[in-house]
Amino acid sequence: MTRIEEIAAALGEAGLDGWLFYDFRRSDPIAYRVLDLDSDGLSTRRWFYLVAPDKEPAALVSAVEPNRLDRLPGRRIVYRSEREMTAGLAAMLAGRRRIAMNYSPHCAIPYVSRVDAGIVELVRSCGAEVISAADLIQRFEATLAPAQLESHRRAGDALLTVVNETFAEIARRVRAGIAISELDAQRFVIDRISAGHSMVTRDPPIVAVNAHAALPHFSPNTADDARIARGDLVLLDLWAREPDADSIYADFTWMAYVGESVPAEYEQAFGLVARARDAAIEFVAEKVARGEPVTGEQADRAARAVIEAAGLGDAFMHRTGHSIGREVHANGANLDSLETRDSRHLMERTCFSVEPGLYFPGRFGVRTEIDMTIENGRALVTTGAMQTAVVPLLTAFA
Repeated sequence: MTRIEEIAAALGEAGLDGWLFYDFRRSDPIAYRVLDLDSDGLSTRRWFYLVAPDKEPAALVSAVEPNRLDRLPGRRIVYRSEREMTAGLAAMLAGRRRIAMNYSPHCAIPYVSRVDAGIVELVRSCGAEVISAADLIQRFEATLAPAQLESHRRAGDALLTVVNETFAEIARRVRAGIAISELDAQRFVIDRISAGHSMVTRDPPIVAVNAHAALPHFSPNTADDARIARGDLVLLDLWAREPDADSIYADFTWMAYVGESVPAEYEQAFGLVARARDAAIEFVAEKVARGEPVTGEQADRAARAVIEAAGLGDAFMHRTGHSIGREVHANGANLDSLETRDSRHLMERTCFSVEPGLYFPGRFGVRTEIDMTIENGRALVTTGAMQTAVVPLLTAFA
């Protein structure tokens, strides 16, 4: 079965009359990936492509770039003017009542909201109801092949080694009196990811000390680069994948303390986020094992409830987890009831993180992060090891 045939079958199952893809100057990378369409070459004019469950696909392309969708099957409508484009779109949609688009009502799920309001208005003017393609996108963009799932596990094994190598290097330098800063540690991680383990990463890892760790996405820079010294709390968040374009990321966060024993304040905060992490893992695993649907919103609530019960809900300022794929933040369901309300179901053969955190501005932050997959009706932790307490570096790496 071809990709277009798979999409048509999925539309029939969902009771939809079509999936309308739209792009202007590569405004929708999801469309290119779902359709397996090459994004290289000129793409300066608007195009539409309609897949239907019961009819030949149809493409609407500009006379300036009439061959843009030639590699896709179906009939062609070529337009020159805006009026011809509108008429061609109306002809494509004639008799079609419920049309999926890469759109999210009220931009509730921004990852999938790629179609602008004007195009949605135009499609509605043709008599069609626009339905979010969020679940379809997850089915065709976020579900992973067995080889991809294996690449994710290999990346996780390598990343866990990088965590230990980095913590050992920080301990070695501090013990020897050799200066090391957040940027130094970040460069060390990048080197170990690339030269040490032959992996790639698009963005540099997070190395954050003390108050910097209270900023969830802090990135060290030459103007704001703290030295790492005895008595410091260190947050290490790193992600990488194998270099093959279809390989899948792993994404972990670990916490360490530069000393022999970890202060109670840090231990207590970390213990709380670890319990929240474990609550989300257990919730998802039990739902999946029973064959019951579970949404990203529900999984987020399972973790968030633990922290809110401790009276620290305001310090948990981000979602519990995100979809993982060929990008570290992919287009499947996120574990989120805070930043968005992700009502998408966690699906078979998808991958996602679980990463609750507590952030106390000007003081410190703690986070734990593991990865999970759903495979063969089971929700699995793929991290290899889960952190249960802050690592005392000068004891653990003596």
